[in-house]
Amino acid sequence: MSLVALGVTGSIGAYKAVEIARLLQKAGHDVTAVMTRNARRFVGPLTFESITRRAVITSQWKPGTNANVEHIEIASAIDLLLVAPATANIIGKFAHGIADDFLSALYLATRAPVLIAPAMNTNMLEHPAVGENVETLVKRGARFVEPGEGFLACGWVGKGRLAEPEEIVAAAESILRPATSLRGRRVLVTAGPTCEDLDPVRYLGNRSSGRMGFAVAAEAVRRGADVTLVSGPTAIDPPQGTEVVRVRSAAEMHRAVTAQAFSCDAVVMAAAVADYTPETVAQGKLTKRDEPLLLRLAPTRDILGDLGAERARRAARLPVLVGFAAETADLVSRARQKLQGKQLDLVVGNDVSQEGAGFDVATNAVTLVDAGGELALPRQPKAQVARAILDRVEALLSEAGGPQALPPRADGGQASAAERT
Repeated sequence: MSLVALGVTGSIGAYKAVEIARLLQKAGHDVTAVMTRNARRFVGPLTFESITRRAVITSQWKPGTNANVEHIEIASAIDLLLVAPATANIIGKFAHGIADDFLSALYLATRAPVLIAPAMNTNMLEHPAVGENVETLVKRGARFVEPGEGFLACGWVGKGRLAEPEEIVAAAESILRPATSLRGRRVLVTAGPTCEDLDPVRYLGNRSSGRMGFAVAAEAVRRGADVTLVSGPTAIDPPQGTEVVRVRSAAEMHRAVTAQAFSCDAVVMAAAVADYTPETVAQGKLTKRDEPLLLRLAPTRDILGDLGAERARRAARLPVLVGFAAETADLVSRARQKLQGKQLDLVVGNDVSQEGAGFDVATNAVTLVDAGGELALPRQPKAQVARAILDRVEALLSEAGGPQALPPRADGGQASAAERT
């Protein structure tokens, strides 16, 4: 068990820090909250005490004998200093060595890794002073969780909101539990939707956000794998450490995946690939008329089915093939049908009609289906679902044998994807 000092500063995002503390504890870590004076304007210390079952540190002027200087004592004990939310003020203090409260003094005193999740107005985030302070801290070894985009407390819409608790905890986990179980392995992950164009304006699509595939890719990176992420159009940033290939249509995803799959040890097809595409794409915008519009749709090529057939033709054991089955009924039977029909090793089935599971939410509830049976996982953050999936992938890789050799690039390095993040 690791001890995490959770620094909470004066931002409306402070309410999310309560969930961050809970998720850290759920992951097996001990948490002590350090709150600035302004943070207490948004959330009361009692809330964190109830969650962490530890006294919240709110001042460096603790009454009493104080034989041990508290910020030095904690600085020596913690395994990670996580500041979420981090305001422009605290980032500036850290960068310039100002220690006028407990949290800033703790930063100077600790030698533990530092993870910072900023939250502020868009203009503040983009101000050169803040950028320089962030750059200074990065050079000193601090790591950052990029803020998200959306509605801000000030009424603006833009970048600056605190990242989601699951994303922050996943970043903390990558520091606290650096894993190398997939080192030497190459993993290809697909994520997001595909868009099948009708005309220059309209397309057929689905509600996939890419979150589940991105979580799998992030977990594979954390375990030391060389990860290629083939992503359809998404509104969220891909995880750091992945090589990203951007695609739009099912045909583009088919080409991107099949071009690299057999140089990989595992392929995890988390993308929601369209089953049908228009037979023809109009060159100009289709004009609305007072009559029905008839579309002829052709089936798209089956990426996993083609990979399963090709692997069987080669009589190969790798890559391990993992598919997803998003269903609204008969989940296990349909997942098993996909497992057998496409010659896969594992199918992750999820009932997208359930609340808090499936598309465009931070959680999922899935059933892992393989040749040995089924394992139902309750609703939980997608980062945790990703861990369960890759635990099973690791077991399958162990059964299949050693890692594939990575093909060389023209420049003599390892093969890479079209776009690097």
